[in-house]
Amino acid sequence: MDILLRTKLAKITTFIFDVDGVMTDATVTAFDDVDLGRTYNVRDGFAMQLALKSGFEIAIITGGKQESIVKRLGKIGINHIFLGVPIADKLKIFDEFIASKGLNANEVLFMGDDLPDYGIMKHRDVLAVCPADAVQEIQSVATIITPQNGGKGAVREAIEMVLKTQNKWNFHLNL
Repeated sequence: MDILLRTKLAKITTFIFDVDGVMTDATVTAFDDVDLGRTYNVRDGFAMQLALKSGFEIAIITGGKQESIVKRLGKIGINHIFLGVPIADKLKIFDEFIASKGLNANEVLFMGDDLPDYGIMKHRDVLAVCPADAVQEIQSVATIITPQNGGKGAVREAIEMVLKTQNKWNFHLNL
């Protein structure tokens, strides 16, 4: 890992994720009721719990509107969940959230996978990360492309990279 990337990873205090295509494999199952079924990776969930226990903030900015997103991510301990965000408002919600937390963009790792995430991925100093199967336009602006696909451990890889760089990963092995 080069020194510039290590320096960027060392500054991260906050993770912000999209859901579909990042925490899931970008597929949904339509049911007769209003909710959609999604499959999440438990290793991603475990890494998110470790990050929260280590004092990191985690937020979600998604176009998804289903309460099942809140139920799943709320169980992990994520309290900042922005549902049903229109494409045109994703960057605005991002800016408002980091301002409300008194953050600079260089303290944030944002992970997205598709065109609705492009504005945030190009945002000033944000550390832009995407899964291996992100669309080409997102890969072209990402600082890091994880080896894993969305929903297959990409979130874990991003979190683990930050926690290991900051020497916070091994702390949790004695849980």
